[in-house]
Amino acid sequence: MDASRPFRLELTGITKRFPGVVANDHVSFSVKPGEIHALLGENGAGKSTLVKMIYGIMQPDGGEIGWDGQKVVMSNPKTARKLGIGMVFQHFSLFEAMTVLENIALGMDAKIPARELEAGIRKVMDEYGLVLDPHRVVSTLSVGERQRIEIVRALLLNPKLLIMDEPTSVLTPQEVEQLFGVLRKLAVEGCSILYISHKLHEIKALCHTATILRAGKLVDTCDPGEETSRSMAEKMIGASLKDIVRGEGRELGEAKFIVSDLSTGKLGHFDVAVEAVSFSVRAGEILGIAGVAGNGQNALLNALSGEILAHDASDVTLDGQPLGRLDTTGRRRHGLCAVPEERNGHAAIGDFSLAENTILTARDRMSMVVMGLINSGAARTYTGKVITEFAVKALGPAALAGSLSGGNLQKYIMGREILQRPSVLIVSQPTWGVDAGAAAAIHQALVDLAAEGSAIVVISQDLDELLALCDTMAVINNGRLSPSMPVGTVTVEEIGLLMGGVHGEKAAEDTHAVPA
Repeated sequence: MDASRPFRLELTGITKRFPGVVANDHVSFSVKPGEIHALLGENGAGKSTLVKMIYGIMQPDGGEIGWDGQKVVMSNPKTARKLGIGMVFQHFSLFEAMTVLENIALGMDAKIPARELEAGIRKVMDEYGLVLDPHRVVSTLSVGERQRIEIVRALLLNPKLLIMDEPTSVLTPQEVEQLFGVLRKLAVEGCSILYISHKLHEIKALCHTATILRAGKLVDTCDPGEETSRSMAEKMIGASLKDIVRGEGRELGEAKFIVSDLSTGKLGHFDVAVEAVSFSVRAGEILGIAGVAGNGQNALLNALSGEILAHDASDVTLDGQPLGRLDTTGRRRHGLCAVPEERNGHAAIGDFSLAENTILTARDRMSMVVMGLINSGAARTYTGKVITEFAVKALGPAALAGSLSGGNLQKYIMGREILQRPSVLIVSQPTWGVDAGAAAAIHQALVDLAAEGSAIVVISQDLDELLALCDTMAVINNGRLSPSMPVGTVTVEEIGLLMGGVHGEKAAEDTHAVPA
């Protein structure tokens, strides 16, 4: 970092208001050339709004943005890119039926001849060790390779500032290290990096400085190297972080939820089907299923929840009852609840109120239908309980689901299912996009549910979450599931290799893991 030069980015009193809320309240901080600067905060703290203003997607209501010592107006993303600001979003904007080269071309502001663009892509890949075939179709790539497309597209602009939004949420540990190598090289060359992540151990390993927001206000700027993950989390939430509390002398019961040779067909051209999946979960046990996104997790959850019917009723059993040929309603009546990964449109309907969304999944177990008529009062009461117990920031049960932030909607969805006290709970990405405090509360609720005798399956891309929460783990890769392993017997490196597709004898040689 060159301390003698002007700040690369300088925010002074940035304020942004929406109806009923101040998203950013006079936020001021600066980023030096070559600095890797973390932007931290719990859900609703104002991080996304802030970076959208830096990138020109939104305009501030007050304050100034400085760029290399000059006041600027980021009127739109094209203006930001011309100045040298690149952004890699959490959710990739790629066309799966097109090639790497075609996708990168679509994201460029100027039309560049294909041969010249390909030469530029190869130069960037060689310089930063990013391995990609420009002519590969995106649908054939892993999630890590897809992220490289977004990074290459940003680097082609020779950015002076690169904004990364939750960049490691879908990567294996090995891919994370590769990404960090690229970011460190960029920083040494003078590129500033604004890094948003909920993974605080990554912030400690990577970042020079961290700016922490809470409720739209800047509460601290610190050196992550001198902080602990816990201390930064507590600054984010403004309270002490609670540890997961497990009961003394906890004993697991008999096998409660058994899946035998479960397979699905492909629902679409780009879907990954699951093949001959078998596992069992005991009463009181939490089984974690790790995997990089796009390896059959959605098909597995749909087959377990009843959105996809099994070939045979006995492929899925709960307490000895065959459920494989029952739909979601039938399985819920037997005590199986599920939370899909996609909260918008799948787990909740944005144009419905929270009470109406509650009726969709809890009507039978929570007695919200009497003689064929919906008991709206019961739905509102139960929804109010969910809002209170899971600290959902919402204007009551009548609030539209679409009005909630992503993290608060996730808390509502998780609470809606957990408080039904299901015999089996299947959940994908339980803390996706939620802050450390909310994640800890969700984890504790899952542990408490298991302590009551429920069997729980957690599908997650967050290895730290699975290692902290689960009793046993398996890995899904290309639709196939490895044998379950006790959490205490595996390492992050072993799981990472299995997630990346190292199986069989090579896995046994390289990781000492159980062959899959």
